[in-house]
Amino acid sequence: MAKIEDKVENLIKTKVQELGYNLYDVEYVKEGKDYFLRVYIDKDNGITLDDCEIVSNGITEILDNADYIKEQYFLEVSSPGVERILKKDKHLKSNIGANVQVKLFKPLDGKKQYEGILKDFDSDNIKIETSSQILEIERQNIGQIKTIFDWN
Repeated sequence: MAKIEDKVENLIKTKVQELGYNLYDVEYVKEGKDYFLRVYIDKDNGITLDDCEIVSNGITEILDNADYIKEQYFLEVSSPGVERILKKDKHLKSNIGANVQVKLFKPLDGKKQYEGILKDFDSDNIKIETSSQILEIERQNIGQIKTIFDWN
């Protein structure tokens, strides 16, 4: 059975595009006693609160009619932010050459966190160039990869 996130992404992707946005990601999480369906959208010149409202209004009926989620949940539509979590291959591909932070489940060369330039990836590994070396990291050991924004 497909995960709820995948089912929702497939369900709303076309509508989000019709409204003029890119669907970046979908998350379904339980926090405390509440469930949240988070839809992350993007467009070239950034996302405003009005954009989030437009997409929320545009997908609510579609989600209600599909009735994929049996529990009561809160729908949140948001930008993925300046520092973006890279979960999917499409995220990695669009960020080749970007500064990233990689957090690991278990240490590699004594460290559980690295920062560097994302150089390449395949189904098993990613390559980043740190200030001192090029590292090949097994994707199964990666807890999180996110872009790093230069605030200067």
